[in-house]
Amino acid sequence: MRPDRGWLAPALLLTLLVTGLRVLGLAFNRTDLFVDEAQYWLWAQEPALGYYSKPPMIAWVIGGFTAVCGDSPFCIRLPAPIFHGATALILGAVAAQLSGRRAALLVVAAWLTLPMVALASLLISTDTILFPFMALALWAYLACLRGAGPGVALLGGLALGLGFLSKYAAVYYLLCALLALGLRPRLDLRQAAGFLLGFVLAASPNILWNLGNGLTTVQHTLDNADWVRDPGAKASLNLAGLSEFFFSQFAVFGPVLFGTLLWLGAGWRNRPAELRRLLWFALPIVALVCGQALLSRAYANWAATAYLAGTLAVIPWLARNARAWLRVSFAVNMVFCLAFPLATVFADRLVVNGQPLLNRYLGRAEISRQIIAEARKQGLTTVVAEDRDILADLFYTGRDSGLDFRAVPSRGRAPHHYALRYPLDPAGTETVLWVAPADAVPRCDSSIPVGRLAPETGAYRNKPMQLYVTTPDCLCSPVPAPG
Repeated sequence: MRPDRGWLAPALLLTLLVTGLRVLGLAFNRTDLFVDEAQYWLWAQEPALGYYSKPPMIAWVIGGFTAVCGDSPFCIRLPAPIFHGATALILGAVAAQLSGRRAALLVVAAWLTLPMVALASLLISTDTILFPFMALALWAYLACLRGAGPGVALLGGLALGLGFLSKYAAVYYLLCALLALGLRPRLDLRQAAGFLLGFVLAASPNILWNLGNGLTTVQHTLDNADWVRDPGAKASLNLAGLSEFFFSQFAVFGPVLFGTLLWLGAGWRNRPAELRRLLWFALPIVALVCGQALLSRAYANWAATAYLAGTLAVIPWLARNARAWLRVSFAVNMVFCLAFPLATVFADRLVVNGQPLLNRYLGRAEISRQIIAEARKQGLTTVVAEDRDILADLFYTGRDSGLDFRAVPSRGRAPHHYALRYPLDPAGTETVLWVAPADAVPRCDSSIPVGRLAPETGAYRNKPMQLYVTTPDCLCSPVPAPG
C-alpha cells in the first residue's frame, strides 16, 4: 500500500463510529437466531475442517468470539459488524491506491452504508466472513499489477484461500482474473504462481476434508444449483426467478449504485482500462448468478461478492461525474441503515396486518422451550424431529437443558447436518418425544399424541406441530402408505 495520504485517520474514525453503533444495536436486538445462525453456532462447538453445507471459517470465527464473550445471540452475531468494518477499511486502501484520498473516504462510507451491509451487520452469515478476505485478495491483485512482487501475490493467494474457507463463492475471483487477462498490465508468471500457491495452501485443508468425507459440502453446493446434476430434466427457463433475482440487486447494492454499475457496463468500450478491470470483478458474477436464477433459482445474496469491486468502480466514477446522484445514493442507503436495526430492536412491536413484520426471526426459541418443557413433563430425555429449522433451534436453545436432540434418520443421502451427524439410533430402547408436522402420519400405532403446538405468530405461524411419545424403532420404520 502507498503511505497514508490522510484518508486512514478519518476513515478509521468513521468505521469505529458506525461499527460501535451497530454493536450497540446488537445488544438490543430482539430477534431469535435464524436457522442458519443456530447451525453455525453448533458447528462452532465441533471444530472441523469442513461441514455439511459450508466450509469451516464461520464456525472458527464464531467459536473464537463465543469462547471469550459467551453463547448469547449478541456474541454469536458480534463478528458481523466488525468484519464489515474491516472490509470497509481494506476497500478504502484499494481506493486510495487507485483514486486518492477523497475516493478512499467515499468508498469506506459507501460500503458501511450499503443496504446489504446494514442488514448483514445484524446477523452472522458466510458472506460477512468472506468479504474482508476477498477485499484483501483484490488489493493484492491490483498491487501486483502496479509492480508488487511475488510476496504480495502469495499474500493475495492466501487471502483468497481463506475466502474459500469462508464460502465457495471465492472461486468467482479466479474466473474474473482469467477474464481480465486481456487487459494490460497483467500478472507475470511469478506473481501468478504466488497467487495460486497461496490459494492452494490456504484452501487445501477443506479440499482434503471434502475428499475424505464424500465431498459432502460440494454435494450440498450442487444441490443449490440443482440443474447441474441433470440439466435435461431439471434445467428450465425460470423467467420469474430471473426477474426476482435481478431486481432484488437494486435493494442489495442500493438502487443508484446498481443502476450505475449497469450503466458503466453498458458503456464498457469507452471506460478506462482500470475501471474495466474492476467491472470484470463485478459484472461476470452478477451475470453468472442471473444464469443460475434463469435455469433454477438464486437467492438475492448470491452475487454479493460482485459488490466489492462494484463499490470501487461505481463510487469514484459517481464522485467525478454525477455528484448529485452520489448524494441521492447515500441518502437512500441511509434509510436502510436506520430502518434495519430499528426493526430488530422493535421486532416484537413492529406489526403489519396483525403480524410482526419480522415473523421469520421470532418465536423460534419459544417453540423450543415448549418442546423441552413437554419432554420434561413426560419424563423423556430425547427429542426427535425431522425439520431442520426445529432441530437447529432445539440444539441452541436447549444447549443447557440436559436433553439429547436427534434427527429422524434419512433414507439415502442426509438432507441436512443434523440428519448426517445426529441421527436417532434405531436400536435405542428408551421412548422419545417426536416433534412432527400436524398432518404427519404416525409411523406405528404405538405413537401416543401428547400435545399440539400451533403458534399464532412467529416463524411457525400456520405450521402447527403434533408431539408424540414413541419409540426409536417406530421412527426408523418406513412411513406407512396413505389410506
